[in-house]
Amino acid sequence: MSEQPPYLRIANEFRQRITEHVWEPGDRLPSRAQIGQECGVGENVVRRAQELLISQGVLEGRAGSGTYVAEPRERVRVVRSSAREQPSGSPFRQGMKALRLQSDWESRTDAKVPAPAEIATRLGIAEGELCVRTTYEFLADGKPVQLSTSWEPYAVTGGTLVVLPEGGPHAGAGVVNRMAAIGVTISHAVEQPEPRHATAEEASLLGIQKAALVTHIRRTYYSDEGRSVETADIVVPAAHCEIVYEIPISR
Repeated sequence: MSEQPPYLRIANEFRQRITEHVWEPGDRLPSRAQIGQECGVGENVVRRAQELLISQGVLEGRAGSGTYVAEPRERVRVVRSSAREQPSGSPFRQGMKALRLQSDWESRTDAKVPAPAEIATRLGIAEGELCVRTTYEFLADGKPVQLSTSWEPYAVTGGTLVVLPEGGPHAGAGVVNRMAAIGVTISHAVEQPEPRHATAEEASLLGIQKAALVTHIRRTYYSDEGRSVETADIVVPAAHCEIVYEIPISR
């Protein structure tokens, strides 16, 4: 059996100290040099151990201040399901209501934005074709739990009452319900989740370390005619949220 890597041994030592209340939530950790000398390892080993635990939500890094024991934070269960799209309102709001959490979001919409190459491919349109882009920051009990950037072809919604996802009579109703209002029936969505590290901007918005793990979901909605009518990049912090897929069964 291979020996455990030194950084994992140090990470386990950190966990033990937290479990045994040697370090309490909010406590500032000693410097890497101090820990390295105490544990007989180099500072790079300590850094890797800290980065691992930061990505798992056990520790948190504060720019210019140091590394601290994170305050306990219950993971939010984010359910991905077509059953969440209901006429009564936003699927995110319904999901948070089921968890008895107060939901809210902030958004910004830019109309007539040229589609980048990747987005154009996902929407089946030409690169540079105009789209409506909306960025979201979703909150649960006032804490950020999800980011999303949505793209809709302007050719689909331009000149209609639903051209602005968060404006007009159908504001916040969700993609499925908004498209239905203009006679576009969405038949299915495709989601592609993958883990990666947060960018500096994502980390700042989500209140996590830059090195923290996130789940990046590429989602695209298709009409019953097979046309892509919306695509989005959804980012969820792994340490704070668990993603569950709820799959309806037809009988």
